[in-house]
Amino acid sequence: MTSPTPAAPKKVVLAYSGGLDTSIILKWLQTEYGCEVITFTADLGQGEELEPAREKAILLGIKPENIHIIDVREEFVRDFVFPMFRANALYEGLYLLGTSIARPLISKHLVEIAAATGADAVAHGATGKGNDQVRFELSAYALNPDIKVIAPWRLWDLTSRTKLLEFAEANQIPIAKDKRGEAPFSVDANLLHTSSEGRVLENPADEFPEYVLQRVVPVEQAPDTPEMVEITFERGDAVAINGEALSPATILTRLNELGAKHGIGVLDLVENRFVGMKSRGVYETPGGTILMEAHRGIEQITLDAGAGHLKDSIMPRYAELIYNGFWYSPEREALQALIDKTQDHVTGTVRVKLYKGRAATVARWSDHSLYSEAHVTFEEDAGAYDQKDAQGFIRLNALRLKLIASRNKRMAAKG
Repeated sequence: MTSPTPAAPKKVVLAYSGGLDTSIILKWLQTEYGCEVITFTADLGQGEELEPAREKAILLGIKPENIHIIDVREEFVRDFVFPMFRANALYEGLYLLGTSIARPLISKHLVEIAAATGADAVAHGATGKGNDQVRFELSAYALNPDIKVIAPWRLWDLTSRTKLLEFAEANQIPIAKDKRGEAPFSVDANLLHTSSEGRVLENPADEFPEYVLQRVVPVEQAPDTPEMVEITFERGDAVAINGEALSPATILTRLNELGAKHGIGVLDLVENRFVGMKSRGVYETPGGTILMEAHRGIEQITLDAGAGHLKDSIMPRYAELIYNGFWYSPEREALQALIDKTQDHVTGTVRVKLYKGRAATVARWSDHSLYSEAHVTFEEDAGAYDQKDAQGFIRLNALRLKLIASRNKRMAAKG
């Protein structure tokens, strides 16, 4: 064990799941620093019963008043997922950022609980190889520059599963039977997605086994009949499904159920981690995949080309900021302001067909539509568009290209 530093914390707020790793961290903080530990468990819609986390914390000596289990599902979707989806954010063109977007919310609550309880530090269970350590800590420092952050995986000598289990047994920490062997892979879940990494997924040359899927049925087992869903948007955010007004978290929950049934939203990705290495993950984002398709669909008829193309051009930078943990940075907030301005008229309804792993827009309509059938029709347009105007338009746009071509022709003639 490492020795406590002179600046050992007196009270720590721990991001606590109730699982083996964070239970070991809880006890390690108590034994290593002799400090008071406060636990925070976020209900992000991960689909697990959270009361066992309370019971485990009490078993490990945490006072009931120091256990915080908070339902943050609505806040998560309303204040984090929806703003991100207004940007159509995809990291490296594919990843819907399901893990990334949850971390700043968790950090926000850690810092708030620390302030409310007089704690001088927060702690997390992210390893020193991953992105989450960066996301947790950048967010915490952005919200409170004086907060101390403890990352046990970078400090302790419990460097193997065997040592972790030995520490748990020595400290009477309950160990689930399936944790005594090597787990086949690691899973993280919230209302937006499920992420699976490690072990059976570490060789990208091997197709992932079907049992890795946690919430989406394999596409081969999806229904043979398509299903339609209509999603209504106001200013870029989904507000109703099939005409029924619903809260943000309820909308995503409903879309998850529909997408999972139809095998939608599975991604096998080798990505570039912020810390420098490549990693392979299998992501299941059924509702988010449908939502992204529908949002794109309503933007097609309501968003001006100039604004839309500008937004698309900054999207990779915006997505990278979220992936790398800079949600609370001034540059992300500046980009968000631009993105949100583009959504002023992104209001209307989209019909999406769900079938065999695919969500496809088949219809869209809006009172804010910029689409003019009178201008694009192949039939008589009654003078709505004078095709002769295109000649001058082309001539002006071709001028610089003609000058370049003439220059190149002269240079070629000179040898």
